[in-house]
Amino acid sequence: MRIALVSAFYPYRGGIAQFGAMLYRELEKDHEVVTYTFKRQYPNFLFPGTSQFVTEEDNADPIPSERTVDSINPFSFKKTAKKIDQTSPDLVITQYWMTFFGPAFGNIHKSLKSGAKRLAILHNVVPHEKRFFDAPANRYFLKHNEGFVVMSDVVMNDLLTIKPDAKYLRIDHPTYNQFGTKISKEEALSTLKLPKEKKYLLFFGFIRKYKGLDLLLEALHRLDEEFHVIVAGEVYGSFDDYQELIDKYQLQDRVHTFTEYISDEEVKTYFSAADVCMLPYKSATQSGITAIAHNFEMPIIATDVGGLKESIEHKTTGLIVETPNAEEIANSIHAFFHDFNPESMRAAIRKRNAENTWENFSKRIIEFAETL
Repeated sequence: MRIALVSAFYPYRGGIAQFGAMLYRELEKDHEVVTYTFKRQYPNFLFPGTSQFVTEEDNADPIPSERTVDSINPFSFKKTAKKIDQTSPDLVITQYWMTFFGPAFGNIHKSLKSGAKRLAILHNVVPHEKRFFDAPANRYFLKHNEGFVVMSDVVMNDLLTIKPDAKYLRIDHPTYNQFGTKISKEEALSTLKLPKEKKYLLFFGFIRKYKGLDLLLEALHRLDEEFHVIVAGEVYGSFDDYQELIDKYQLQDRVHTFTEYISDEEVKTYFSAADVCMLPYKSATQSGITAIAHNFEMPIIATDVGGLKESIEHKTTGLIVETPNAEEIANSIHAFFHDFNPESMRAAIRKRNAENTWENFSKRIIEFAETL
């Protein structure tokens, strides 16, 4: 099959680019795949992080792609569609994760003349942070697709609320496996210059308000001093509110901050140093962090918001906290270390990983596309 993939790709960085790279590498084994990415993803003044692009330290997969899409230049939308048409694809797959891209991706799909089937992988439909243009942007993009791939029930329900007759494939997010293998906890702690013989809770990924780092810090305040938190990820916005909590509760010696973008090569160090991955989210659809944690066979403690619990089996591969509440999070952390066997959880995660592969994911997408 001849396939066109539209997404963030190298030289852009972040979870969507990583997801696209893994999907491309799997699809190219059996199909002819051409990729299209941004020449401008976000205007700089709209981007909350330090850089949209990979650095020499990132060790990113240099996916070959045409940089044709300018998210705020309508002329680039038709140009991209024309380039896609020139390859005569059977299938166009576009990743959709923010309503900001609805006009661009919707226009590209609408402008296609080749008759290719149009399929969207929906990471989010209703965004965490609401904007006035969300509803029209969603409607515009969604109506220019024949089919959809969703990876959580929350996103599935959001899709069906807007487009009740949507044809979709519901499938779990595959396990990320591009970050290498786990190293010893001793080596990881030594690399990070952290004290040994502590219980480490990992908060990983971009730091945004809806992810509940403040709840985790308040939970840590309720726990014994043997519990420490590793915060690893770039701050979107300001860290001031979190620092105030650290100072207020005198947690300076128990909260270890690495607030910069974590390169692919560094990921294994943080997941090897910690005992459990924390997702104390206040809202969510799904989280790619679960797919990274599972790669390192790390149990997860997550709040019961959005679709987080769909990828975590309560008391089997992790724990689900009923509400995003600091006291309940603290109680679950205490229970994890005192009432459960982490090794049995890791064994359950290994079993899940064997089924939840990129090979199976891409195969199911192709089978679904052939039914459209």
